Amino acid sequence: MNEKTREILDFFKEISSIPRCSRNEQNISRWLQQWAENNSLEVQNDATGNLKINIGASRGYENAPAIVFQGHMDMVCEKSRDSNHDFTKDPIQLIYDGDWLHADGTTLGADNGIALAMGMALAAESSAEHPSLELLFTVNEETGLNGAKQLEPGFIKGKILLNVDSETEGVFTVGCAGGRDTIITYQLNVIQLPKDMELFKLTVQGLNGGHSGVDIHRQRANANKILARALHQLNTSCRIQLASFQGGTSHNAIPRDASATLACQPAQISTMQQIVSEFKQTVQKEYALAEKNMALSLAQIDKNSADQLALTADETARVIHLLLALPHGVRDMSLIFKDLVETSCNLAFVDIKNSTLQILTSQRSSVASKLDDMAATVQAAASLLGAETRTENEYSPWQPNMDSALLQRCKDVYQRLFNQEPVVEAIHAGLECAVIGSKYEGIDMVSFGATLENPHSPNERLFIPSIERVWTFLIALLKSFKS
Repeated sequence: MNEKTREILDFFKEISSIPRCSRNEQNISRWLQQWAENNSLEVQNDATGNLKINIGASRGYENAPAIVFQGHMDMVCEKSRDSNHDFTKDPIQLIYDGDWLHADGTTLGADNGIALAMGMALAAESSAEHPSLELLFTVNEETGLNGAKQLEPGFIKGKILLNVDSETEGVFTVGCAGGRDTIITYQLNVIQLPKDMELFKLTVQGLNGGHSGVDIHRQRANANKILARALHQLNTSCRIQLASFQGGTSHNAIPRDASATLACQPAQISTMQQIVSEFKQTVQKEYALAEKNMALSLAQIDKNSADQLALTADETARVIHLLLALPHGVRDMSLIFKDLVETSCNLAFVDIKNSTLQILTSQRSSVASKLDDMAATVQAAASLLGAETRTENEYSPWQPNMDSALLQRCKDVYQRLFNQEPVVEAIHAGLECAVIGSKYEGIDMVSFGATLENPHSPNERLFIPSIERVWTFLIALLKSFKS
């Protein structure tokens, strides 16, 4: 590990000590602002909480175009089932494992904390040659690019933007999918359980999960879907009644865990146990290559310690049918970019609480009309139950500009430095470039970054050697703008 990589990781360690889940970026914002002021750098905030640190041009670069260096302050907060981590107050515990850095049972937050760390290192690098820089650090990216959506006109001046939120070194991203969340709400028919009914908890856990844009094509299991299938198998033979269902955490994470409380007649217990055992073998065989640690269990609950209310048997069947009908996974592949997912849906969150069913699905597509169609599919399934739907967190696709002057410059610099051609691609995940480009007409943008694996899950890890290559490229790219 060279000195610059160590400096960047030292900054990252400080950033990781400050809780910064989406919508809770106040402390990291204050800390960054104080750091900038301590280093005599001009800082600005907008009404939403987006932060900009201005860095003057180096000598000889006064007439070069201003450049925006951009990342986001928030992180996805996921943890393993046995972790006691409190994301509201505990620092992320960093673990070095050879060339990789990961956290202790939680998301690492290198998405996108490593961009913040690189921006700080850039501001502190007195020997770097560069045009005037605007370090733009946005809030609330992970819940729907919301900080970028609320950028005020004129907040940034530069017409060239470097987004440092891509996740494979040596890849330049020039386009991304658009997205939309659909929320389904349904008032349930709940009754008092008969006293002779027995209660059970059915649990799916140990799945890999992952980013619903980056990992959706990897055919990883969705805990909500697996649980719905298991409930369907049980209901076919035993006519169960649901008391609760909880699965998933956020719109852009593939659900790793889900559980349901259900009731049945005592005479059906052995049948239920046999069905779950057989179904467990079925799904473990289906996902043998993708999900090594999948666990499915059925445990009896003491009725005296559990809520005695449950859905009627008919209502239970309707809810299960809706969960089976809702789409999850890849729907279409791109006809333009090889191996790129074009359209998908993530059955992200399911909750039954206080007689209300709430479901969150997240649709993505690089084609606006197909994004509409995917959302319409979700709404149609919900309408069959008589449920209400609404949409939020919508953003349009970022359409690739293969004639971009910035892209050509990035390719030339990378080729000269490393004697190899970089990869140019569009991605299925969402990037703030999609929103910023729609708000600032004529801005030229490219996204790149250090290599990450399994973002949005506790398996997230950062490839340390990639930091040096990204830094070397960044410094050379900025130097190339000398007027």
